[in-house]
Amino acid sequence: MSAAGADQTVDIAIVGGGLAGASLAVALAEAPLRLALIESAAPPAGQPAWDERCIALNDASRRIFEACGVWQALRGAAAPILATHISEQGRFGTARFAAADAGLEALGYNVPLRAIGAALLARLRAMPRLRLLQPARVEALDCAGDTVRLSVRTAGTVQVLAARLVAAADGADSSVRRLLGIGAERRDYGQQAIVSAVRLARPHRGVAYERFTPQGPVALIPKPGDTASLVWSVPQEQAARLLALDDAGYLAAVQQAFGGRLGNFLALGRRWAFPLARVMSERLVAPRVVLVGNAAQSLHPVAAQGFNLGLRDVAALAAQVSGAADPGDSGLLSAYESSRLHDRGRAGGLTDLMVRAFSNRVPGLAQGRHWGLVAVDLLSPLRESVLRQHLGHFGLPGGVAGYSAKVSS
Repeated sequence: MSAAGADQTVDIAIVGGGLAGASLAVALAEAPLRLALIESAAPPAGQPAWDERCIALNDASRRIFEACGVWQALRGAAAPILATHISEQGRFGTARFAAADAGLEALGYNVPLRAIGAALLARLRAMPRLRLLQPARVEALDCAGDTVRLSVRTAGTVQVLAARLVAAADGADSSVRRLLGIGAERRDYGQQAIVSAVRLARPHRGVAYERFTPQGPVALIPKPGDTASLVWSVPQEQAARLLALDDAGYLAAVQQAFGGRLGNFLALGRRWAFPLARVMSERLVAPRVVLVGNAAQSLHPVAAQGFNLGLRDVAALAAQVSGAADPGDSGLLSAYESSRLHDRGRAGGLTDLMVRAFSNRVPGLAQGRHWGLVAVDLLSPLRESVLRQHLGHFGLPGGVAGYSAKVSS
């Protein structure tokens, strides 16, 4: 990485150094571009724990990380998801998918956030054309001609950085989006996600569960050994009560919601809670600016679509700008925006439909949900479509074959 006093002009300034922003920098590692990565939070510190937070990566995300050269570092910490089981409490209909259905070793992998961050940071540190500003934040930006001028506050001073393209990867409440006056459609689901981990009495055998209940969906995702990540999305008014319970009380409540398919939940890890909303930016691009990841769209965690969609944003943008003479060219950015609309619409529509359909208590709708799950399980064309969406293959730039060729080349 270049030192603090290096040239103040770069080809691409990435605002937001979380998973999406860091992944974009790494995806551009081989491109002949000068990069700056601006992140407001200080580097995290901490030791691995059995209940550490994880994120489920689908097959497309695994391929993207493999093409970027970070998957090998993640594989040892990744728990394979060999099958999925989707059901509704009180109904017999289920939809099930297995890796063998797609001819894959796994449908995806549950990976600790810490491990992904460490693997990306190791790659970032090996990039000679990258300048990392952390902690730092963008206070103003101004598009002037063929560059965007960013006022960046870091170490108590403000410096000006000029970039031919700004990639905003700074989250659902994106400061770049706000500074540019780009609006966003926000749908508050009136829910909170309570994220934790559990120890199980029975082996999960690599199966991820999505269980819809009247309170909200319960997701159980395999971790190594006898543990699993647990995400319970509940109405806002119930969240405070559930968070106030002691571990035994919370385990009893979530056990009742999930059922006894995996025996008793034996231990509960730390709990985190997050309000749930759908935030869709009105635009993905502005003059010499592009939005990716949660800055472009933030989704409900049901079906684990959000980060996987954002990583496909990253892959598509990297494919567009890697060999470009001017990465901020308006035609190039328009092509990027057009290329992402279908994938974005499918993933965003799927999660929104699932949340609203399974949260609706209208009489008669439960029977429709039941037969919908049965149809997904039994009708081959519908099953294939849902499986491909689950794997992320619809939005993989260049298709699955293209990414297989990248890895083998």
